[in-house]
Amino acid sequence: MGKLVEELYTAEVTVSGGRRGGTARSSDGVLDLVLQAPKETGGPGGATNPEQLFAAGYAACYTSALGVIARQRKLDLGPTEVTARVVLGTDESKVYGLRVEMSVRCPALDPATLREVADAAHGVCPYSRAIDGNVDVTVQVEGRAIL
Repeated sequence: MGKLVEELYTAEVTVSGGRRGGTARSSDGVLDLVLQAPKETGGPGGATNPEQLFAAGYAACYTSALGVIARQRKLDLGPTEVTARVVLGTDESKVYGLRVEMSVRCPALDPATLREVADAAHGVCPYSRAIDGNVDVTVQVEGRAIL
């Protein structure tokens, strides 16, 4: 990705204490969360965690990118749902990493067209572009049934 030539928005969030009993607060006060590691990783659970926040941000951004591609191609997406599963794990060296599994449901498009739109959306989604080559991302699509 090249350098930004026009800054449109800056999100500012301060985290204190990390993922185990920490807090995350945005500069505008809209986001104000307690963070906890999930039970599956030995944490207490009961609060949001960085993987959930990443999944929410990525799914929202990717959904918008689908809309951009659909408008460029003069397609009507209709109701569209994107689910992002962010998997935290370790590699063979026990270094932490992520994998993302996306699921796109769009009954207005046939599966082949939806696949094309979903693949093209990665080219305009800032999250997809930021992690390209660093995080494995798979996308499953569910379009309308072809009779």
